[in-house]
Amino acid sequence: MDALETRELRYFVAVAEELHFGRAAERLGMAQPPLSRAVQQLERRLGVRLLERNRRGVALTDAGSVLLHEGRATLDAALAAVRRTRRAGGADNPSGERSRLVLAVKTAAVHELLQKLLDANAAEPDAAEVEVLQCGMCDQEARLRDGSADVALMHVPFNSLAGFDSEELMTENQFAILPAGHPLAARKTLSLADISDVPDLPSARWPRHGVYAPGPGPEIRDQTQLAQLVALGRTVAVVPESARAWLWSEHAAVPVTDAPPVVTHIAWPAHSRSPALARLVRTAVQLASSR
Repeated sequence: MDALETRELRYFVAVAEELHFGRAAERLGMAQPPLSRAVQQLERRLGVRLLERNRRGVALTDAGSVLLHEGRATLDAALAAVRRTRRAGGADNPSGERSRLVLAVKTAAVHELLQKLLDANAAEPDAAEVEVLQCGMCDQEARLRDGSADVALMHVPFNSLAGFDSEELMTENQFAILPAGHPLAARKTLSLADISDVPDLPSARWPRHGVYAPGPGPEIRDQTQLAQLVALGRTVAVVPESARAWLWSEHAAVPVTDAPPVVTHIAWPAHSRSPALARLVRTAVQLASSR
């Protein structure tokens, strides 16, 4: 069987997602007849039916569902390869042909570690230029997978390292961030149970892969929103120790004794062979070992 072309996959994925040839053709900017012929030709080449067509519309077969899942991943991987290759060669670098790495980080997280890493990298001869990509909650994984970033600072248990290579850089405890005037703010320590069901102070809710867990607490999109809602007495949150760097005077920080430690890793795609990335990881590990 001949290798699949990305063009064919793109056509099929559009039809499979729309379940309508007309809408898929409009989305792709092409006429419907050639799109229909392309999908039929793909079915003949694969030797399986991908779509069931009838008067009621279009539906995926079991084989079509498999190709939709695999096709999305393949298209994402191809786009990621293009993005990383262009950066490695300096093709999209306004300052010239120097290679560039994009480092994805959660906004306001591990600021001290990040600053030391950037400084140490800049001091290395022939080091790649590092662009910092500020991400929302738990967004670093997606940025690595789609090629928007080459490397990321990830925080376990909040981020998943599945599919990535990584090196551990630091471990820190967690504390509760509360309104300074709240009765719990006077405690020396707290437990997760102490703050899990406070009627006037519902726990903040973070997105995981774009989905918020159910609950009465506010949906948090970024650190600035969290800081303001805590200061207003609308929520409480458990955050890593390094978050103390952005606390306001209206906040109180109390250690949470049974919260799991947060481990920061530097992570990158497992298949990466970038020398510039390897040098940055080596610098990060050396920096962590000297702490």
